[in-house]
Amino acid sequence: MSGCGLFLRRAVAAQASRAAALTASRRRLRTSSRSPAFAKELFLGRIEKKGVFPFPEVSQDELNEINQFVGPVEKFFTEEVDSQKIDQEGKIPDDTLEKVKSLGLFGMQIPEEYGGLGLSNTMYARLGEIISMDGSISTTLAAHQAIGLKGIIMVGTEEQKAKYLPKLASGKHIAAFCLTEPGSGSDAASIQTRATLSDDGKHYILNGSKVWITNGGLANVFTVFAKTEVVDSDGSVKDKITAFIVERDFGGITNGKPEDKLGIRGSNTCEVHFENTRVPVENVLGEVGGGFKLASYILNSGRFSMGAFVAGMIKKLIELTAEYACTRKQFNRKLSEFGLIQEKFALMARKAYAMESMSYLTAGMLDHPEISDCSVEAAMVKVFSSESAWQCVSEALQILGGAGYMKDYPYERMLRDSRILLIFEGTNEILRLFIALTGLQHAGRILTARGKELKRGNVTVLMETVGQRLRDSLGQTVDLGLTGNLGLVHPSLEDSATKLEQNVYFFGRTVQDLLQRFGKTIVEEQLLMKRVANILINMYGMAAVLSRASRSIRIGLRNHDHEILLANTFCVEAYFQNVFSLAQLQKRAPENLDEHIKKIAQQILEKRAYICAHPLDRMS
Repeated sequence: MSGCGLFLRRAVAAQASRAAALTASRRRLRTSSRSPAFAKELFLGRIEKKGVFPFPEVSQDELNEINQFVGPVEKFFTEEVDSQKIDQEGKIPDDTLEKVKSLGLFGMQIPEEYGGLGLSNTMYARLGEIISMDGSISTTLAAHQAIGLKGIIMVGTEEQKAKYLPKLASGKHIAAFCLTEPGSGSDAASIQTRATLSDDGKHYILNGSKVWITNGGLANVFTVFAKTEVVDSDGSVKDKITAFIVERDFGGITNGKPEDKLGIRGSNTCEVHFENTRVPVENVLGEVGGGFKLASYILNSGRFSMGAFVAGMIKKLIELTAEYACTRKQFNRKLSEFGLIQEKFALMARKAYAMESMSYLTAGMLDHPEISDCSVEAAMVKVFSSESAWQCVSEALQILGGAGYMKDYPYERMLRDSRILLIFEGTNEILRLFIALTGLQHAGRILTARGKELKRGNVTVLMETVGQRLRDSLGQTVDLGLTGNLGLVHPSLEDSATKLEQNVYFFGRTVQDLLQRFGKTIVEEQLLMKRVANILINMYGMAAVLSRASRSIRIGLRNHDHEILLANTFCVEAYFQNVFSLAQLQKRAPENLDEHIKKIAQQILEKRAYICAHPLDRMS
């Protein structure tokens, strides 16, 4: 067994603890050359501290600005939005939608010069916490600006921005994102909608259908992805995806009736059909043939906000449920006095704390251009937040018992609304593969280059490699710079920081082993990649809560002792989950049951049924 595998099993039984004094002042992020992406560096067993430690700050001016919006928006959602009515009628009332527009919420991230609020990602997340109070409205707004018009902001020409953004910012026009088709869900590259250049070269003729389009029946402006013929550098003609800005007024656009959905029932979701729709060539969005990359970029950039949206919902849920638990009596005791009920509140609190920390950490990265690509971090926030939402709402409903199951209360609606979070903006299965493969590809490139340097006799690389192997064989303490005299984590969180360092170091060693074992075929090992993604999500959560709690302690925020408790509890739980997952990734690990799982599934799917005999059956 490898030194890494031995350590992982020993770590469950014992872990060395260290104590050290730490004095560090509050620091702000500084703009400089681009830093390596935090998540990708974890695959190499490294902790890239810039942009993560210390926790990102916003200026006092920006904080004052957003607080001017928070009050009116919160008042509106608390006093004027009737979520029960929206859910029952399957539609957001016109007067409610008009008030949303008057508050400027359709232009939150549109630059001020085009009539929007020009909010940073961090401030957008802050308003998102409040908007999440109604799932249908938050979905409508997210589809409009997080994906519907985002491409125009990202790659639109000045003419396109000037023409479309002002009306989109005011809500006079609503945007929709048209990618999914009847035969292509997660496999976006297989879309069949086609745009053919007209004989005079002035228009593209658009034909095809899109399904499950949020705002599809409301939108005036669509970001549409279609296949186009593109001449390659070698002169050959190939089909590539191109993005277009399409106006309903171009003609040839129809939509189906609104879908009758399980949750977020007030949001408009329908099919959108394009029949010989003439799109001016100047409405190509980005480069011809560059649509697939743009679609990925749009989706990647918007996922981070789900953490703040969901955290806002769960914090409200905790308030409502705590009130019930502290007043409801059973067996002459309040529900809040029972351990199994207390466990549920502790789970909801630490999940909310972690997703909130991860979301605002990622927003801080996105707001600072010196931080490299954050697509993996954003995907991790989405996966963690969506699954935590489903779990937390279910636990809250359990606390309420029968009352939680009744339509007179909001809990069953919140349960239905939260289920979609695991599906849209990329299913969590696809995102786990994206998280794992992106990091493994990064590690593969670096490790391949390191291997070439070793062959050339590079002394520095040779010494690093020898040092790693010695550390593994001797079981020496891992120190990645989070703790100690020069560390960035507060001493009260030092044990948790040490756990994170150990997870990170041995994750890097495990990644190296996996790449050596599987090479390029690792792309087919989906159960393996799921574990890789789960470990990474846990480590990102650990880093986020440690950074945030350390900041809270140093600046003296109220209830920072509660944050210490939440952070330490989250980290210990995540650490031991990671230890087990890392053990499963070792070669011939007895903990790994992947072959059994595959065999069970294959036998079921061959018969397309549950194949065991009934327990009452007898042999004749």
